[in-house]
Amino acid sequence: MKNKINKFFFDEKARMGYLTELGFYNKLSDQKYLKKKFKALMGYELDLDNPKTFNEKLQWLKLHDRKKIYTKMADKYAMRDFVAEKLGNGYTIPLLGVWDKPEDIDFDKLPTEFVLKCNHNSGKGMIICHDKNKLNINKVRDELNEGLNENYYLKNREWPYKHIPRKIICEQFMRDDSEENCLTDYKFYCFNGEPKLMYLSHDNAENPTTDFFDMSFNRLDIRMKDPNSDKIYSKPEAFEEMKRIAKILANGTKFLRVDFYYIDGIVYVGEMTFYHNAGYTEFANFEDDKTLGSWINIEN
Repeated sequence: MKNKINKFFFDEKARMGYLTELGFYNKLSDQKYLKKKFKALMGYELDLDNPKTFNEKLQWLKLHDRKKIYTKMADKYAMRDFVAEKLGNGYTIPLLGVWDKPEDIDFDKLPTEFVLKCNHNSGKGMIICHDKNKLNINKVRDELNEGLNENYYLKNREWPYKHIPRKIICEQFMRDDSEENCLTDYKFYCFNGEPKLMYLSHDNAENPTTDFFDMSFNRLDIRMKDPNSDKIYSKPEAFEEMKRIAKILANGTKFLRVDFYYIDGIVYVGEMTFYHNAGYTEFANFEDDKTLGSWINIEN
């Protein structure tokens, strides 16, 4: 308790988080809230009149780039139709069920392993089940209700999440036998519809790492929160296919991150994100923040 009190008074980032969770800023306009949070998390003033950095431009896009289709693309359920319309069937993780509330789920009909998640947020309410027989179903329902009740839009004013009809989805548990502990996440950064960067993420591993590559799969000296890996990577077999798909899905956007998994020879689109890390990414080198920012053209 003492540690939490100290953080509240002396850690601006923590204080911002606590007050946001309590709804203290709910009535602030999007612009005022984003300016306040940006200063607290990034340490410098958010310039919305002349944004330069990657993080600044993502905040600008939250306010000024609002297309109805973005809601469908951000919805972890509806995005399946969007992907199928653009690519055909078979490019998303197999869906086992969809429900409006936890009480509707018949766990007897689910396999031993599965993943439950809400379609409108990230993290809260996600259940990764490896053995259904060990599952505390009442606890799971409580966690799912907590996730459904979260107003994810208010946390970071990410507009596409504001009007997503909230649901619970169940996906097939995916396993790659070639991976030791977790799936590799291939995240493609698309700037004005063009894939320019890919980062190879093991952020769910015991020791998370992140490595950036250009579109010729040359390793780049860019680092965010997690350290770079010591591993020497070969160009993924499906790299060009993922790049092709990312360009199709990102058409018409100013920035889009398209996440992929490559399992047993099949490319899966995991999700699409308009604001990486909600636009609060700490780069090890501030020049990288400015370089990536220069690649987003907000003029047209």
